[in-house]
Amino acid sequence: MMHRPPPPMDYSLKETKPHLGGGKMAGDKVTSTYDLVEQMQYLYVRVVKARDLPAMDVTGSCDPYAEVRLGNYKGTTRHFEKKSNPEWNQVFAFSRDRIQAGMVEVTVKDKDVVKDDFMGCVLFDLNEVPKRVPPDSPLAPQWYRLEDRKGNKLKGEVMLAVWWGTQADEAFPEAWHSDAATAGGAADALANIRSKVYLSPKLWYLRVNVIEAQDLIPVGDRTRFPQFFVKAVLGNQALRTRVSMHKSMYPMWNEDLMFVAAEPFEEQLILSVEDRVAPNKEEVLGMCAIPLQYVERRLDHRLIIAPRWFSLHKHVMIDGEIKEVKFASKIHMRICLEGGYHVLDESTHYSSDLRPTAKPLWKNSIGVLEVGILSAHGLTPMKSKDGRATTDAYCVAKYGTKWVRTRTIINSFTPKWNEQYTWEVFDPCTVITIGVFDNCHLHSGNDAKDSRIGKVRIRLSTLETDRVYTHSYPLLVLHPSGVKKMGEIHLAVRFTCSSLLNMMHMYSQPLLPKMHYIYPLTISQLESLRHQATQIVSMRLSRAEPPLRKEIVEYMLDVGSHKWSMRRSKANLSRIMGVFGGFIAIGKWFGQICYWKNPITTVLIHILFLILVLYPELILPTIFLYMFLIGVWYYRWRPKNPPHMDTRLSCADNAHPDELDEEFDTFPTSRHPDIIRMRYDRLRSFSGRIQTVVGDLATQGERLQSLLSWRDPRATALFVIFCLIAAIVLYVTPFQVVALITGFYVLRHPRFRHRLPSVPLNYFRRLPAKTDCML
Repeated sequence: MMHRPPPPMDYSLKETKPHLGGGKMAGDKVTSTYDLVEQMQYLYVRVVKARDLPAMDVTGSCDPYAEVRLGNYKGTTRHFEKKSNPEWNQVFAFSRDRIQAGMVEVTVKDKDVVKDDFMGCVLFDLNEVPKRVPPDSPLAPQWYRLEDRKGNKLKGEVMLAVWWGTQADEAFPEAWHSDAATAGGAADALANIRSKVYLSPKLWYLRVNVIEAQDLIPVGDRTRFPQFFVKAVLGNQALRTRVSMHKSMYPMWNEDLMFVAAEPFEEQLILSVEDRVAPNKEEVLGMCAIPLQYVERRLDHRLIIAPRWFSLHKHVMIDGEIKEVKFASKIHMRICLEGGYHVLDESTHYSSDLRPTAKPLWKNSIGVLEVGILSAHGLTPMKSKDGRATTDAYCVAKYGTKWVRTRTIINSFTPKWNEQYTWEVFDPCTVITIGVFDNCHLHSGNDAKDSRIGKVRIRLSTLETDRVYTHSYPLLVLHPSGVKKMGEIHLAVRFTCSSLLNMMHMYSQPLLPKMHYIYPLTISQLESLRHQATQIVSMRLSRAEPPLRKEIVEYMLDVGSHKWSMRRSKANLSRIMGVFGGFIAIGKWFGQICYWKNPITTVLIHILFLILVLYPELILPTIFLYMFLIGVWYYRWRPKNPPHMDTRLSCADNAHPDELDEEFDTFPTSRHPDIIRMRYDRLRSFSGRIQTVVGDLATQGERLQSLLSWRDPRATALFVIFCLIAAIVLYVTPFQVVALITGFYVLRHPRFRHRLPSVPLNYFRRLPAKTDCML
């Protein structure tokens, strides 16, 4: 009997039509304020405090806590020791979809060792509960007399507020949710499931220009030539200068060392002058510590930082005690915090922020990005609990310095978050990243790591303004066994532009701040600094409460994406072939013309060629007019949906298992003996650079293709309008004049050149490529 092959996995993007905002759609906009998510109804119970509670213990006191019960769901407040007037001020939220009872019961109990004692309760009929819709003010709590099970009045009162609301309610983020009932009542477990907003630390580049030193006193043999160098340490970052070529007590270096520092500044910059007395042996001649709070800040390249002399100190062991030796050695340095750079913690191909560090250098925002994280479905089981598979999913979205984390939906393969977030947009050529993870810190120890389910990247420049995009994105993760679809996430995205003119003007501006072009950093420096930046961001965010853990931050920032991968190299090669495919097609078409495959077409080409030879001034306007018409023609087939992860483009759907094993191998490798390991790592490191170069070439070609593809509607509109204007201008201007002006402009004197990139180059670098669609 023949077995039918399994159906192919669906990795496509699906457009959806959810019921957003609980209101009706009006064109591309919706009529409600919390309008990018589906409304979810919740019953809110705020337990404020109690008074005059009866004594329940022999000591004449009580240990009260409140219990809110609705059907099978039960939430409890914290309890107080020996207090008859406790104040809890806690909110409980019960999803209306899961309510299976008609009454909500608030019970006050006395905590005891054997069995908690009943002190009284208050019952509410759900049909009588009022409804609150923001921006209405919060419902005022009231005092309710405690009753027994039969309705008789008891001693003591409890202050409560009960109302129907939605996830737009102010109490929603900090409320205990009925979804969390299986997480237990532990405070750390509840904290790990709530939604939170995080901010990345403010990062600076620290430039240490080591100029010279004086009056150094070497140790040991005075007849040898000293080998002085300077070592600088900031936190986990350590750099050193080259050995000075001046073999005297007054060495010179004039070398820059670059670090990443984060506010608030916690570490000091430690500098030491050392002498290499033997191979693998250095002697410290002196040290100095510099607090970063007092380091001068440079916001512009025109500001000259004056160098300073710093005294060196040395500590030696005398009679078993560490004492400081006073001597006259000094080091001459220029130290500043560079505020004109953007500290890169993401790849420039899909960066979410391009602003300089210094806030005075920021330009005005050009719009607002709103994202509604609706739901997910078809999620893969990530772990086993009590003998059955389960997933506790939450989302993390990152744009600019703002990170958001949704609440965790426990034990669900189809979680519904319906949470909406907003970001200011300063540059349209940026990318938002949204990841889905499985929470492993509800029933495990602190050593557990949250598992990745997948992520989505959306480039803002590919979105039409004021349009609501509602799509279901596939969540794809690459495993050693191959690419795997982990489910789908349902998003609603809207990019609103506050000033169309300012946004169009951004396409002529440099992609990065001026300092990156006036005092550029080397590629090796940028790679090292980006690594340090990601480490600092992950460390700071992991110290928040609840923590945004290191594995989450590194996955969102694509740490390790620069490592060698045969699959990525093949993907970049195929991208290059796709770019040159158009030129190859033109060559084949021209060959057909030359060989008279279609005589009519060949005759027409001959006539066109004759016209252009007789009237050369028609060549450029004809080309621009032709490109304008192509752009207008392609507008009918412009992409209607935002880009998503493409398995075929990434060569992930047919990758060889050995290639994937190599990609997931550790660095350095653990697969081979020592000699082969060394050669293998060297090959991977070298090939990783080739892979980056090939990817950059492919990016430039794809940007060229996107001129007329309407992938970025504003960029294509600018180019199409430019083509029309250029065609008109060139039609009325003699060709000889245009050629003369162009030649003189290209050959102009360096005095008339600007150090910043030209407007066409800035525009070209802002065009979208397929890098944000690659796994």
